[in-house]
Amino acid sequence: MRIEDCFYLGKIVKKHSFKGEVVIKLDTDEPELYRNMESVFVKLGNNLVPFFIEKSSLSRGTMLRVKFEDVSSEEDADALMRSGIYLPLSLLPKLTGDKFYYHEVIGFKIVDTSFGEVGVIKNINDTSAQPLFEIEREEREIFIPMIDDFIKKVDRDNQLIEVSTPEGLIDLYLS
Repeated sequence: MRIEDCFYLGKIVKKHSFKGEVVIKLDTDEPELYRNMESVFVKLGNNLVPFFIEKSSLSRGTMLRVKFEDVSSEEDADALMRSGIYLPLSLLPKLTGDKFYYHEVIGFKIVDTSFGEVGVIKNINDTSAQPLFEIEREEREIFIPMIDDFIKKVDRDNQLIEVSTPEGLIDLYLS
């Protein structure tokens, strides 16, 4: 399985017992969707390795306690610490309306209600306090905060996102 074909679900953050159980911090708003998984991919080095789940239980919101098959000691669990957990993109629940996954809008056009066509989304920058659309326009980069009030419409059929940004925001990048 290639990482490009998967989505990041969370990270193994600690051991739970001396029998190899680990705790995964899920990176999701709906942790209950992942309560009864059969398997996950664990990122070990540059590889995604499948691990089958014997049992799991959700605790404290987004913390999932997991017992993997063939992980039966603290040493086995130590080898998995801080590893990323991934699932195939095909398992992502479908979103509708104006909700979207970051990866699915790469390549969408951004159109501002006042400015007009802004450009094409080339990346989502989620390392800042507020995630940003990184938009390419005529060899320039434009950053638009991904604020619910700015996003007016997501048109998946036409790969278009309509936004309404404060006056002058886009012009800042073009002058």
